[in-house]
Amino acid sequence: MKVAIIKYNAGNIHSVKIALNRLNINPIITDNKDEIISSDKVIFPGVGEAKSAMEYLKKKNIDKIISELKQPFLGICLGLQLMCNHSEENDTDCLNIFDSNVKLFPPKLKVPHIGWNTISNLKGELFNKIDENSFVYFVHSYFAEISNDTTAETNYILPFSASFQKNNFFSTQFHPEKSGNIGEQILKNFLEL
Repeated sequence: MKVAIIKYNAGNIHSVKIALNRLNINPIITDNKDEIISSDKVIFPGVGEAKSAMEYLKKKNIDKIISELKQPFLGICLGLQLMCNHSEENDTDCLNIFDSNVKLFPPKLKVPHIGWNTISNLKGELFNKIDENSFVYFVHSYFAEISNDTTAETNYILPFSASFQKNNFFSTQFHPEKSGNIGEQILKNFLEL
């Protein structure tokens, strides 16, 4: 199986690669359009800032091909946020895959939201063999609003989307690669799609 991890102006790529290696997958890390298009699965991880990440995707013309991909596609953390309509982070227009907007947590909250939190209202194949209220690991200052594409929720003072799915596009706000056995099962579920 050929798995591509999209390389762009965001961190966390190597921890995703190591998590896949533990599942006996040796992914390619690439910003080459042809390699992305020809892959069986595509992972779009990220820790970083929305505007500069979108600028890199546009510079490489990756923004145009993502929405046309037909294979299973998984966005993680910033990857999820960039798949939404718009982010308040530096007023950034995003990829318009999920019908949701990304907002900064209210100032009364301690941000970033870092650490273990539960996921609930689980729907879809990504959560096969995952129990309601399982703990996963988050690191983020911005959150995606709940929408019709939401497949898991988390509450950090207010409820937000912990996961989305629309057609072949999946995403998690949390980091499956840092979420122990639960995260490993979620990655396995994705690879088995």
